[in-house]
Amino acid sequence: MKVVEINDVHKTYHDTEVEVKAVSGVTLSFLKGDFVVIVGPSGSGKTTLLNLIGGLDQPTQGEILVAGHHLSELKPSQLIDFRMRHVGFVFQSYNLIPVLTAAENIGFIMNLQKWPREKRQARTDELLGSVGLSDRRNSRPSQLSGGQQQRIAVARALAARPEFILADEPTANLDSKSAESLLDIMEKLNREEEMTFIFSTHDVRVMKRARRVITLEDGKVVSDVKKE
Repeated sequence: MKVVEINDVHKTYHDTEVEVKAVSGVTLSFLKGDFVVIVGPSGSGKTTLLNLIGGLDQPTQGEILVAGHHLSELKPSQLIDFRMRHVGFVFQSYNLIPVLTAAENIGFIMNLQKWPREKRQARTDELLGSVGLSDRRNSRPSQLSGGQQQRIAVARALAARPEFILADEPTANLDSKSAESLLDIMEKLNREEEMTFIFSTHDVRVMKRARRVITLEDGKVVSDVKKE
């Protein structure tokens, strides 16, 4: 089942008199359960493409379809609701809310969606266990290591059962041990929950784990390889 369809998408930025084509004629689709990385040199359009898929930015031309939604047809308020209900985000800077505990950060989106308290707590407990941090539920981000913060960020992204997870350089700020541990958790969640993960990365460790590698250069797809 396709969770994302991208049809001839372009994104052009105008910087004073300079026109920058960040994404140029990209056509791709992603299936439920994919574990895929988007790679390429700096400036190749990786992060821009993730932002377009997640509705954080709008294409200059072309169409993106997610969960039956044509993103270009959504108003700003509808895009906010779309992101909250259909997309999980994991960033390299973690982006946890510093005044909230680990459990409260995980439950944040569910709270916005008005999940019943018992259901929200049960899902939070389940995810804390999945990322191996049940004993840190009451810790605030400042009391957690970088690897622990990123695991909480992954749990938060998964909490409301989105259509897919967009992970932009999620291992960039982690040491090797923490990065491998995080990838183990993501692979496990991918298998057990059939959650779709779409990564943007320079990290060879992430590339090795991927079952599909898409390479961008100058905003264009130059290869799309599925591993056996």
